[in-house]
Amino acid sequence: MFDTGNTGFMLVATSLVMLMTPGLAFFYGGLVGRKNVLSIMIQSFVSMGWTTVLWWAVGYSLCFSGDVGGVIGNLNNFCLHGISPDTAFTGTAKIPLLVFIAYQMMFAIITPALITGAFTNRVKFPAYFIFLTAWLLFVYFPAVHMIWGGGILQQWGVLDFAGGIVVHAIAGMAALASVFYVGRRKIKDAGPHSIPLVALGTGLLWFGWYGFNAGSELRVDNITGLAFLNTDVAASFAAMTWLFLAWIFEKKPKFLGLLTGSVAGLATITPAAGFVSTDIAVLIGITASAVCYMAVNLKNKLDWDDALDVWGVHGVGGILGVLMLGLFASKGINPGGANGLFHGDPSFFVKEFVAVVALSIYAFGFTYLALMLINLVTPVKTSESEEELGLDETLHGEAAYLHNI
Repeated sequence: MFDTGNTGFMLVATSLVMLMTPGLAFFYGGLVGRKNVLSIMIQSFVSMGWTTVLWWAVGYSLCFSGDVGGVIGNLNNFCLHGISPDTAFTGTAKIPLLVFIAYQMMFAIITPALITGAFTNRVKFPAYFIFLTAWLLFVYFPAVHMIWGGGILQQWGVLDFAGGIVVHAIAGMAALASVFYVGRRKIKDAGPHSIPLVALGTGLLWFGWYGFNAGSELRVDNITGLAFLNTDVAASFAAMTWLFLAWIFEKKPKFLGLLTGSVAGLATITPAAGFVSTDIAVLIGITASAVCYMAVNLKNKLDWDDALDVWGVHGVGGILGVLMLGLFASKGINPGGANGLFHGDPSFFVKEFVAVVALSIYAFGFTYLALMLINLVTPVKTSESEEELGLDETLHGEAAYLHNI
């Protein structure tokens, strides 16, 4: 009944995407000071646990079961009701539905975790927990349904191969809204305390991204291979571009810049990985680094305290990738895709533009409003004394290192 090859591949891809969230924890953990390592890492690991609970209870059903107004699903599969090990995925891949559910769950886990890098050192844990729940229910689940679950944007013809809109654009814009709400850190962070830890996180993210992008084909075919190669090509060209930009403008080839550039390239190729040629993946990688590098510098000039550049890398990268998909998508590369503006269909570019702008604005607005409302229930912002001592000790009573200096 099931294709064992495709099923095995999707289980591996699911495992790779799962590994990205611990990778993100290491990536973010290395970028903060020694007193706040655990407080940022626990936010990613809590998403692994709590998002799984929500996904099992209502998330999968709201994303992929039925349709209510083209915006959200229904609760027919509440607590995975009606789904057995023999239930087949209704798409073209002959895999168990349970495997698809697990794969999509890993996307749900990492998306809100991305946001946490923006407000590091400044948000209390109870507020984060409420925010995580609300954001999944009212931003992520509707976005998935609208674009991947048969909702209004998918019906309109919007494409997003692996999450340029659904993951990176909405997380990046939510991150920017959180920065505006919580304001600047009261105590200046010492900055990255362990670039090797950042490198470890980047390696895990890069490795996991093959499952993120190539796995989004949901089976093994020529497009799977294309998405896999495009992922690596874009990341590599972006990493080297950022390295050279730092070398030119900052006078030294920065390792942290190379690592950041690779993530920018990975985020930007995500929506287009299975819809464009490898030549275009090269262009996307180079453009991603140049644009995201400028975005990070703009953020610094405007004095926005996006601590770990979530908006500049994931938000800007995700939006850029969707727009470049609208320009360069080709049915000659993927007959199941679309033709972009440069292949004769300007309407497709318009659809991609409208979708990414609309959902980005919604994610920004909801995030800001949600934090305001959460603050009426429990304080969102940490105090100056908590920042001074470090959130590891004040919020969690733990320390990442034996001697915290």
